[in-house]
Amino acid sequence: MTGRRRIRSTVLPRSLVRPARAGALAAGALTACAALLAGCGIVPGVTGGPGDDTITVMTWAPENTGATNKPGMPAFAEAYGRWVNAHGGINGRPLKVLTCNERDDAVAAARCARRAVAENAVAVVGSYSQHGDAFLPTLETAGIPYIGGYGLTHDEFTSPLSYPVNGGQPALLAGLGRTLADACGPVALVRPDTIAGDQLPPLLDSGLAAGGHDPAGDLRAAEAATSYGDAAERALEHAATGTGEKGCVVPALGDRTGTFMDSFRRARAQHPEVRTATVLGSVDQTVLDASGGASGPYEGAYVTGWYPEAGDARWDPMKEVIRAEAFGDNRIDPGDAGVQTTWIAYTVLRQAVESLGDGEVTADTVSAALDGGLKVTTGDLTPTLRWKFQDTLASIGLPRLVNANVTLQQVRNGRLTTAADGFTDVTSTLKEAAL
Repeated sequence: MTGRRRIRSTVLPRSLVRPARAGALAAGALTACAALLAGCGIVPGVTGGPGDDTITVMTWAPENTGATNKPGMPAFAEAYGRWVNAHGGINGRPLKVLTCNERDDAVAAARCARRAVAENAVAVVGSYSQHGDAFLPTLETAGIPYIGGYGLTHDEFTSPLSYPVNGGQPALLAGLGRTLADACGPVALVRPDTIAGDQLPPLLDSGLAAGGHDPAGDLRAAEAATSYGDAAERALEHAATGTGEKGCVVPALGDRTGTFMDSFRRARAQHPEVRTATVLGSVDQTVLDASGGASGPYEGAYVTGWYPEAGDARWDPMKEVIRAEAFGDNRIDPGDAGVQTTWIAYTVLRQAVESLGDGEVTADTVSAALDGGLKVTTGDLTPTLRWKFQDTLASIGLPRLVNANVTLQQVRNGRLTTAADGFTDVTSTLKEAAL
């Protein structure tokens, strides 16, 4: 852990964000815009000027990296833009969707944010990044709302211009911990040796503690390793009791979870009693199929998610967009939590814009609508969403976390199936987390 230093942004109170905007944009952001226009291939005059009613937004995610990749999120955003424009736009206004490769890199994430400013985006919607410290200050200075991030970092639940649609890693891990407290002996958490990974152990432990269970073993692993033999051995040593009690290993390595499980499968031969459990985003049906289905290492595993299972009829409107505008695009998996989050985030954007009627659509008016008590419905994919600066979980430093609901699924016969009806609210469990 030595040599890693976190540089945190200073989040201005809401009352100071707006007044700061004009001067900051005039002195700094416009300079950045000029540099971007000159060096990043942005053609002046492409975006609308005064009187143009086009709504410009941006979606970013990492693509073609050595670690986590979420190409389906920007791909779906583009498909959504085509679909909504084919149906008359939003309130009659055309939607222009910009995408950016965040590259799982702080510099690239900041560059995407500066491009959003340069292009006069009214929001960044349905995006994925571990680098909130790098991009949120730029969005805050420009007053651009960040709607429906993936929920990876603490910053997404503290920034006054962040509007998360799910409970992120906090809710998933707290909910999983509460389930495992009743189902497992010793628990080992295998997580990235990163700043984002540092936030995971207290969240899982909050759920374990709620069920009267001991804390999980905290096992760090390289984020982009090609083999996890050592981590698998350490996890099994922690979870195996020798008494027949079923210990559990929880890999939370994002896209590298499958790589870990390859190593885990080989090491597990001596400890067949040890089971696995994880969170949606680290595993989906594609991963289960590739790992051997019913004979694979995930069989029997509990998996917490934010939303109903992918086969639920509530996803049909999203799937219709994919069929109409992205048929055959193998980047877009309707069962991927990133794609699902992007759909919900654009649902929020649409309702915010519609609430403005014939009024001007800008970053300021969109965020003002969301701050003004707007209640957003998502077809029961989430509870009704409404953001207040100081919400229920402000006491533990998560003032913007408004949806602490999770779903519980279990791998049965190689398929992700619903293990409990409806949603479980983990707000009370999160309140006990030592963040």
